[in-house]
Amino acid sequence: MKKSPLSLVKEQFGSKEQLVDALTALPEGVLSRGEDDKDAFRTRLLSAANSKLIRLHKMGRTVAERWGSKDKLVDALLLLQRRGKDEDYRSKLSTLPLGKLYDQFNSLERAAKRAKA
Repeated sequence: MKKSPLSLVKEQFGSKEQLVDALTALPEGVLSRGEDDKDAFRTRLLSAANSKLIRLHKMGRTVAERWGSKDKLVDALLLLQRRGKDEDYRSKLSTLPLGKLYDQFNSLERAAKRAKA
């Protein structure tokens, strides 16, 4: 049986506050805070759903390990699409949220693997 988000948070992090601390501890440039300072960002995360926080942590950790920052993920996405010199498209991609970029990269990567097979 699938565990509830609350039980996953308690099992993996101990509490919601510790999960939020883990999210804010991700390297700079992985999760964008927008116009918020660190305290406002933390408050906003504390009011989010546990399932969303777990998903954000998993995605943020993967991006941090694989690429290091959102900008490097954008560069990898442009390289995968063979549009590395398109500066207008790069600036457009930079405005997208991390989740959309990550999903788009995964989709294109799977399509490229299928095309090779």
